[in-house]
Amino acid sequence: MEEQMETMEDYQKELDASLKQISEGDILTGTVIGVGDDEITLDLQSYTEGIITKEHFSNDPACILKEAVQPGDEITATVLKTDDGQGHVLLSRKEANDTMAWDKMVQCLEDKSVLHVKVDGIVKGGAVAYVDGIRGFIPASKLDAGYVEDLEEWLGRELDVQVITADREAKRLVLSARELAYARRMEERQKKIAACEVGAVSEGVVESIQKYGAFVRLDNGATGLLHVSQISDKRIKSPAAVLSEGQRITVKIIAVKDGKLSLSMKALMDVAEPEDTSEHVEYVEDGQASTSLGSLLKGFKLD
Repeated sequence: MEEQMETMEDYQKELDASLKQISEGDILTGTVIGVGDDEITLDLQSYTEGIITKEHFSNDPACILKEAVQPGDEITATVLKTDDGQGHVLLSRKEANDTMAWDKMVQCLEDKSVLHVKVDGIVKGGAVAYVDGIRGFIPASKLDAGYVEDLEEWLGRELDVQVITADREAKRLVLSARELAYARRMEERQKKIAACEVGAVSEGVVESIQKYGAFVRLDNGATGLLHVSQISDKRIKSPAAVLSEGQRITVKIIAVKDGKLSLSMKALMDVAEPEDTSEHVEYVEDGQASTSLGSLLKGFKLD
């Protein structure tokens, strides 16, 4: 079998790579060809090899390079120096990760992407969560859809958040869970309301009282409005004259419209009790049924 001759075209890719100019700040990807106690050597497919020292590999002081990296692994790093004094390119994995993380945060801000984070710390005015190694701040007002009373209760919780500020120069990342939490709350509310039927009778608890009526949380979790005109069949000055917060009441669902529930206590009062039209029958001891004397004489006129 005739041996195929190699040409310069076969080496063109490697040649182009080896001649590529490397500058400080460039982000390069290389293959690990050596791992020592204090540094990693990378094949950059260039005129020289790359070196990443332990201090530029990880922020973890307990990191052991020989356990964290294996020959053949690919690592992306930023060029710190084109010559470390021994002809190698000095690289930083930490800086590359930071650069790429900030690129991601800026993109997440533009796309309104949803990120899943864990609250790692509580500070004055909010909480701290890390995203790809970047410290993010979540203001207390942005932790939930409603008011947050005790920040300490949020430590360790996992949240879905969105980026609302990504300032690379100031190293300032601000996150918010409020909008997503509110959307989830509204979705759950609509599901509960959709399960309600007009005409159904339910028990509930008075959540709040307003001048125009009271909001009642039904036993299925849905909240509806009990208008002042639907509280009583008599005219009342205000809902507070009849109801109190926390009071348990029975209501009838009179309308489900535009994702809102209308409730009524008055409708339950309007239900008239059926009249007893059955004939009055007396039962004697032998089990025979007989009509009372009064019933027999009813309608007769005695002289």
